[in-house]
Amino acid sequence: MYLRTLVFWCKFKGNTLQFAIKDAASVLINCFFYFCTRLQTFKTSKARENILSKIRKGLGGAPMPMPFPEVEKETGAIYADSEHTPEEVFAEAFIKLGGKFVFCENEQELLDSINLLYENRGWKQLLCADERLLRLFHNRKIDVVTAADPKAEAADACITSCETLVARTGSIVLSSRQNMGRVAPVYYPVHIVFAYTNQVVPDIEDGLNAIKKKYGNDIPSMINLNTGPSRTADIEKTLVVGVHGPGEVFCFLINAEL
Repeated sequence: MYLRTLVFWCKFKGNTLQFAIKDAASVLINCFFYFCTRLQTFKTSKARENILSKIRKGLGGAPMPMPFPEVEKETGAIYADSEHTPEEVFAEAFIKLGGKFVFCENEQELLDSINLLYENRGWKQLLCADERLLRLFHNRKIDVVTAADPKAEAADACITSCETLVARTGSIVLSSRQNMGRVAPVYYPVHIVFAYTNQVVPDIEDGLNAIKKKYGNDIPSMINLNTGPSRTADIEKTLVVGVHGPGEVFCFLINAEL
């Protein structure tokens, strides 16, 4: 088509031959670069696919070696041992973080302490996510708690158990295996945790090992370390408590084994 146009202009429009040649040459040059670009794109895509196929083949083969394997061989303690018991270390760390720690000699003292807290705070609704503790309250005829319910959005506080207590960091280890494990510890204004002395572990690694021992290969989908009340200083570096979670955290430690 473009060549016919060139001949036509040469035969009948001799005075405009120069312009016709220029237009036809421009079209031919553009077509040439267009096909060259397409060919180069095809070659690049094919080379790219070859590289990706080799990567896929390599990843599907033998497993990659673990980076820095010497780190796993270091079994020595990083932190110095404390002269205090793990329970004392946890209580001190937990209080420094702003938590409220209460030591109970037995389960009856736990029930009495929670009942007293309920009355002093003037709470209207106290939830309990732990079925065993809920039965203890009902057996003792203490009717200050109700079963945890996701629909009870206006509750003042919620009681939960925990997986372990980490002494060094003052952290509470929680998991999704607990009743309302994803909601109860973070949704309500006050979080009340109860634990037994045999649940206190020296460090985070010990807490994770305890979870592995408890659940085996069926590890919970969520393992959370709650360290003190929720706090943030994102805005103008001003510390605000209770923004992303409970503003108060109580820990009742029972002097008994679970």
